[in-house]
Order: sequence, then structure tokens, then C-alpha cells
Amino acid sequence: MQKIISFLQDRSVDGLLSYADQAEAAKCFDRSLSEIEELALTNKILPARYQRNQNSISTQQQLTLFSSTVAVIGCGGLGGYIIEELARLGIGRLIVVDPDIFEEHNLNRQILCTLDQLADKKVAGAVQRVTEINPAVQVHPVAKEFNSRNGMEILNGVTVAADALDTIPARMQLAETCEKLDIPLVHGAIAGWYGTVANQFPGDRTLQQMYGGEEAEKGIETRLGNPSFTPALIASIEVAEIVKILLGTGVPLRNSYLHIDLYHLEVNEIPMNKG
Repeated sequence: MQKIISFLQDRSVDGLLSYADQAEAAKCFDRSLSEIEELALTNKILPARYQRNQNSISTQQQLTLFSSTVAVIGCGGLGGYIIEELARLGIGRLIVVDPDIFEEHNLNRQILCTLDQLADKKVAGAVQRVTEINPAVQVHPVAKEFNSRNGMEILNGVTVAADALDTIPARMQLAETCEKLDIPLVHGAIAGWYGTVANQFPGDRTLQQMYGGEEAEKGIETRLGNPSFTPALIASIEVAEIVKILLGTGVPLRNSYLHIDLYHLEVNEIPMNKG
């Protein structure tokens, strides 16, 4: 182990380790890129890909992100951008969940969808994309519909879950499963020019307050559609909330939710009852 650490220290410049040297270390010492990245961060050596994070995220915080597991439930419009940003941030392990395939109407907004991937599984697109941009991140694809029967197994060991679903019943099952497992849940929803973001911490029952009694299947989103900019923005806010929760920093949303109206450029924080 000390040989690997010495190699990383010798190759680092001003505390930064290039990807080429990270890959060479993995090859020379028969370790995965993930193992090399963890070892570098543990020894206060920052992979150079994260150097523009430094003024906002310290090397120690980068290690915290790398040691975290985030489940992204849904790999479509919202989920694709969430996966993209989490991988670029250096979240160490992603669980990506979606039973669907890419279809032509996904091309207008889903960052994981390309012409070459039409008819491919969305989770396969997620694995390919993460491998292309940050192969040190471990991605575990689950090509199944998330529900109350398999949810406990899927979310086992997860630090934070991200809601990128598109029906209220599915969201409620996710919220209930997170509640049982004491996992924070970051929720996002989009329709047309509009979106919402909320956090559900254990015991808050946030989504039950937001959607209690509603059972709509693909309601308002189907009617209003989704241009490309709405999922990109809402996903970015979700990722910021995920990072704040993982690092225990900043002021995360709690006992309220954001309603974002891009058409009139209005952002409102709506309070909810506590507990």
C-alpha cells in the first residue's frame, strides 16, 4: 500500500494528480480507478479533474462525496442530468434505476439519450455516460421499476436518494421506503416551464404533505410537456441539495418546497407543516 501512496505522491504536482497518472497507478498496481482515487483523496491528493471544485469543496469534502452512495430513481429528463452532475462531482457510487428504453421523443431533453441509443435501456445509457466522463465512479444499473416490493433492497446502503420519477404513486412508494430506511430524499418534479424541488428528511413526511391523496399517473407533465431547460435547472437544484446533505453544509430546504416558474421568472418557497 505504501508503494502506491509513494507513487501517487511522486506523481502529484501541487497536490493534484492527473488522470493519466491515476490510470497508470491502477494498471501498475492492479487496482481499480476507484481504489486509486480513494487512496489519493485519503492522502490529501486531489485528482486534477476536481481542481475547479477546490474553492467550494475541500479535498476532505471531496473524499466525503467519493465515499457516498446516491440512488437516482428514474434516468429520464431529470435523472439524466442528476447522474451527469453527480458523476462530474465525484460521487463514488451511483445506483441508477429505470425499467424503460430510450425513445425518439426523449431526444428533446434527456441528456443520456442519443440517436445511437434509441431502443437501448436507459440504465445502460447511464453506465456508458458515467464511464466516459468519470470512470472512477462505480455505477450499478437496476433495469426495474422501483416499487414497495423491491425498494428496500435497491436502497440498501444508500446515503441519499434522488427522486426523478414522473408519477405520484411511484414517488409515494419511494418516499415511504426512504422513511423506513431513514434515508434523506431529494425530490424534483417538472412540467412545461414549471418545476418543484423539496427535501424529505426522516420523519418529515414531506411528499405525503405535498401529494397526499393524489393518485395521478403522468398527469400535468403529459399535458404541458418538457422543454430541455426545465429538467436541466431542476436537476441542478436537486444536485446542490444532495451535496449540502452529504457534506452537512449550507442551508438545505426543509419543511418547505420550491416552486419555480420559468415562464414568469418567479421562484417561491412554499412553507409546509413541520413533522
